[in-house]
Amino acid sequence: VQLVESGGGLVQPGGSLTLSCAASGFNFGNYFMSWVRQAPGKGPEWVSSINTRGDSARYADSVKGRFTISRDNAENTLYLQMNNLKPEDTALYYCATSNLFMAANELRDYDYWGQGTQVTVSS
Repeated sequence: VQLVESGGGLVQPGGSLTLSCAASGFNFGNYFMSWVRQAPGKGPEWVSSINTRGDSARYADSVKGRFTISRDNAENTLYLQMNNLKPEDTALYYCATSNLFMAANELRDYDYWGQGTQVTVSS
């Protein structure tokens, strides 16, 4: 199993980024997918999760209305569109997979996770 996040970078407050997570080694379409982030000096925080078909998603209150999770099962890829970014969104963003719906903060509660991609929001 491999999950490879990409798309992070440095962006000014109010800007946008789209993160991607390329999955391989498992039947992507059969698994729920999530994004979890960890800011410097803080514990991990669940961000969003999406069901297997991609037609149902949930978001943490801190990102609701600004972030959109989506998936392309044909391409085995998970996305996170992030708009109106704030400095407090600065974190290492991980994608993670599970066979049940998860909204857990800890990566160890998921079946697999990637190495993360850094998002820095700063002027």
